[in-house]
Formats: sequence, C-alpha cells, structure tokens
Amino acid sequence: MFKYLLLATVALAAPAAAEMREYRVLSGGNDVGHLNADVEAGRVVIDYDYKNNGRGPTIAETITLDDNGMPTGWTVEGASTFGNPVDETFSWSNGDAAWRDATGEGAAAASDAQFYIPQGGSPWSLALLARALLADNDHSFDVLPGGTASLTPHATSTFEGPDGPVEATTYEIAGLDLNPSYVMLDGDGVLFAVASPRFAIIRAGYEAADAALRDYAQTLSTERFVRIQAESARNFEGPVRVRNVQVFNPETMTREGPYDVVWYGERISSVQPGGSPVTEGETVIDGAGGTLVPGMYEMHGHISQNVALLNIAAGVTSVRDMGNETDVLEGLMDRIADGTIAGPRITRSGFIEGLSEFSSQTGELVSTEEEALAQVRWYAARGFHQVKLYNSMTPDWAPTLVAEAHRLGLRVAGHVPAFSNANAMIEAGFDELTHINQVMLGWVLEPHEDTRTLLRLTALDRLPALDLDSAPVQHTINLMAENNIAIDPTITIHESLLLSRNGEISPSFADIFDHMPIGQQRSLQQAWSDVSAEGADERFRGAFDQIIRTVTMMRERGILIVPGTDMGGSFAYHRELELFERAGYTAPEVLSLATLGMAEYLGQDEDLGSIEGGNYADFFLVPGDPTTDLGAIKSIAMVVANGTIYFPSDIYPHFGIRPFADAPSVTEAE
Repeated sequence: MFKYLLLATVALAAPAAAEMREYRVLSGGNDVGHLNADVEAGRVVIDYDYKNNGRGPTIAETITLDDNGMPTGWTVEGASTFGNPVDETFSWSNGDAAWRDATGEGAAAASDAQFYIPQGGSPWSLALLARALLADNDHSFDVLPGGTASLTPHATSTFEGPDGPVEATTYEIAGLDLNPSYVMLDGDGVLFAVASPRFAIIRAGYEAADAALRDYAQTLSTERFVRIQAESARNFEGPVRVRNVQVFNPETMTREGPYDVVWYGERISSVQPGGSPVTEGETVIDGAGGTLVPGMYEMHGHISQNVALLNIAAGVTSVRDMGNETDVLEGLMDRIADGTIAGPRITRSGFIEGLSEFSSQTGELVSTEEEALAQVRWYAARGFHQVKLYNSMTPDWAPTLVAEAHRLGLRVAGHVPAFSNANAMIEAGFDELTHINQVMLGWVLEPHEDTRTLLRLTALDRLPALDLDSAPVQHTINLMAENNIAIDPTITIHESLLLSRNGEISPSFADIFDHMPIGQQRSLQQAWSDVSAEGADERFRGAFDQIIRTVTMMRERGILIVPGTDMGGSFAYHRELELFERAGYTAPEVLSLATLGMAEYLGQDEDLGSIEGGNYADFFLVPGDPTTDLGAIKSIAMVVANGTIYFPSDIYPHFGIRPFADAPSVTEAE
C-alpha cells in the first residue's frame, strides 16, 4: 500500500488568503472531537476539543509565524484533559525567547534553540516542527525549553477523499518525550494527520484513512521495539546462574541466602546454596549480594507496546489488562510470546461499556442487555479471565451479566455504573471493585448525579467532610468484607489527580524526576485538576488523606487490596507499592502481595510468584534490600522475563531516561 519517498524540503509558505482547515479527532475509529485551524499569512488560530470517556482537552491556540514558518508567538488557553486551566505564552523578540507554561516562566538567549515546544497546545505544533526539521540540513536541532528534536521520514501513501487524492508522508519526530510522535504532511507541507495505534487526528473528509494510518503507526512502533529487543535481550545457549544473591521468599516475607539461582530456557532449574559448583557451559552473573525478587504483577493495565518494555525494565513481568482493543492486544501478546518484542505476561479482561455520549471508546460498546450478554459469552469463548463493566452500562443489567459470567467461569470487576453505587454492584455479584473513588463516591453523591463525566473525579473534593465511621461507609466496607470483594484502588492515579500542582514536581514521581527526559519533566510539574477555586487546594489534599484512611480501613477488615495503577505501570507501579505502605502494609508484605499474592489471586501460583525450581524464570535483581527500604525496587540492575535477561541500563536510554543502576558483571561460558 505504501511507497517510500524522501522529501528533501517542504514548502513553508503560508496561504495568501485566510483558509479554514478542519480535522476530526478519532479514538478507536469513533469521532470524538475536532481540530479546526484558521490559517492566514503569519498567523494560525486553532480550536481543539475532544471528549473521550467524559474527559478531554478544550484548547484555544494562536500561533504567530515569521516568513520562514517559525513560531515567534504562541498563546494557549483552555483546560487540559482533567480540567487543569491552561494559560501558556511564548514570544520571540530581538533574538530572545520568553515563555510561561504550567511549570513556570523561562527565557533563552539568541544563541540557544529557537523552536518552542508548547506544553498545552494542540498537535498542530507537530506539523510546524516537522516542517522546520525538514528544512534543517540534518533534520535535527535543539528545542525550547530543552532537548533535541529529530525527524525521520517514512512512507508516502495516497488517500482518497472529497477534495481528491492526497499524497501524505509520515514523519517520525523523536527526542521530545519517552516515545516518538507520527505526523503526516501532504506534498505542500500541510498537516494531513497525526496518528498513534489507538488515536488519530485526520483531515475532515478523509476519515476513511483512520485504520491505515493507525496500523502504520503501529507498524513503525513495532519496528522500533524490535530494534530495541535485538539490542537489549540476552539469551544464552546453556544454563544461566546468578551467584551470590539473597532471594526474597514471599511466603515467609524474608530475604534468604546467599543462594545461586540457575535457570535454563524459560524455567528455573534450581535454587542452590551460594558458591555451589558451576557446571560446564553455564553463563555466570554476579549478583554482588543483591536481592532477587519474583516478578511483580501490575493489576490495572491497558497495555501497549509503548509501556510493555518499560514494565519489564521496572520488574513488572505480569500485567492484568483491564480493557483494550482485542485485535491490538492479541497482536501484542503474539509478538511478546515469540520474542519479537519484550513485554510482560498478560491476563486479559473483557471490557464492556454501555453506549452513551460519554462512552469510553476502549473495548466493546453495547446498547442492549442482549448485546451485553453476547459480549460476555464472546469473551468467555476466547479464554478471557474476567469481564470489566464500565460507567455507561445500565446498572439494572449487572445481575444478569454477572450471573452469566460466573456460569461461564469468568470473574467480574469494574467501575460502578452511573446512577448506581458500590453496594448495588456487590449485591449484583461483582468479585472486585475498580478504583477507590468508585466506591467512595457512593457515600457523597446524590442519586441523580452523573459519574460518566468528570464529576467522578471532581466530586472527590467532598470527601474531607465525610465521616468514615458513619453507617453508610461502614455498611459498604462490611459488605465487601463479608462477600470477599477485592478492591483495585489505583491510589497513585488519585494522588496525581488530587496532589499534583502547577510548577511543583508531582509527589508520585519526585524520586525519579531527575532521570526523566524534558517532556516528562514538564508533565510531572503540571496539575491534573483545577484547584483555582477558593479552598479547592485544601479540599483536594484532604480528599487524598481520606482515600488513604479508607484503604487502611479496608486492609484492617481483611479486604484484599490489589496493586494496580491505570497509569501504565512501570514507575507508577513502584509508587503504588509505596502508597500501600502508607495504608499500613510493611515493605515485605507489599512485596509478597505484589508477587505471590497476585499469582494466587489469578490462579497462576503453580508457575509464578516465587523463585523456586520448576517455576518460570521471572524475577529481578536490585542491589539493595527492598524488605527494609521498598524504594530499592526503583534501582533494578537486571530483569529476567521468561528466561530472557534484560539490563535496564540498556533499555532506559532508548526512552531518554537516565538509568538507575549499573548492569551486573557477566561471564559467558566458553
């Protein structure tokens, strides 16, 4: 379908007369919003707005350009995805740049980079940047407020639409964040589309290109991770032995050793006393007295290639996916299974969402109870572990859907559908409740209030006034305890929502901030929520305190607390485990829960969750002692996933991340 064409230059001239360029925003193929650009000589005015799952940015943007198409002025106003106000400016005058974004104010002299990367702007900036990079001799230059952007041309293809065929070339822009972006320009250098495997912004009238563009973005992403896998994955012909390690035993919750751990292929051969004889043909890794920990379970993932490898580098070797496009997920699982790319073991949840103006575009949308039942049966026939019911699903369907799921051997988890509460879902037979806010909102909302909107997040500011010893609260917690209902609280996402502030480093990621690329650092200094109203800051902080108290109370009642993030896992998962300590767990208890505890919960403990002979070789090495300092799991020297060895120090530079630990010494067999 695609042909390859390298464009040496792209015209940068603006149109002689004003011109409106309209684009549609598509999520999973569904139209969820627009990007409209009013373009004239030296000026672009942009209206960018989309809503998916009841949330999304609303942006008004004005860009001033010089004769070469370089931005000399930029204003961005509106609100980010979760409602944080956006008020960003940039200006270039007499060779000096000045800007203000959510992180604060900045300035640069004439000798520094000249192209500014907006923090809160629309994807239109990617087209401007691509055009400027194309005009540069080596397609690479430093940008403001930091970093180096580079451009790689890829395929050119022809797309049909109401204005005739359009030839558009895909360009990969790297260096701005953890992962590249893919932008498509037509032959005149005008934006045609921006695409990722799940999301696209496409010129109006050419929406039929959506599937092809997203598939191609997926292909380019796969090629990138195939290259990284080829460079970073280590497999050896004979057995591999890591010597001189303490092994974390999740049953006794202690470090034991010193031991040598030997594996061959995908399975652990044996755990031997330290210093045991080495057999001929073994590769030996020096554990240097560090701690070997079983691979951990991220229990609330929406896994993609972009986070699969980062989870491996973080010691997360198993992920429970809580909702995904089935074909995309199957392809990812196949590539991981055959070793094409790195990624965790994946346990699938089937996502079922009702049809409404607020629907999430992930998974399957249903408009009737019969359609929902058919979807339950479809997931069961394909070996899914559970179904997950979502916000827009009609609450009255829940008992019927749960009964059918249980009949077919599926568990049921999910959000509390709008206009219902956790008590009703427990009585309907849910096995697990997802997100702590979904439970707590039932104690502070009125029956008519609609949680399909951002209200399910903003209404948390009512929590400080809640008496956790009150009858409604205790009734729900008692129901959970009596019916053995687990909770997947995703504490870190609530910490980010409630405690992140503009210009301050997010408390969730303060320990890793200095290791991140500039794009991530800017994001980690940006609030999620609007806390500008009088008293809002205090209420949001108080809400998080109430969340921690509630999770603590649930733990004390014996309710199973499941560690998951809904934030991609990886570094957020490390923070999630730290927050479990805030809820009263000890570090050894957290490690046990995150490893063997979750393997048992998913019925996988015969093969996973502990380091012993016969189990899959899934574990990671840290130089320190995570049983006394849980933060030690952030400095991982080695990860073994299904017997394949990875050194995070090899992986992180591909994402612009400064590694946290050196790789161990390896002596290969002769």
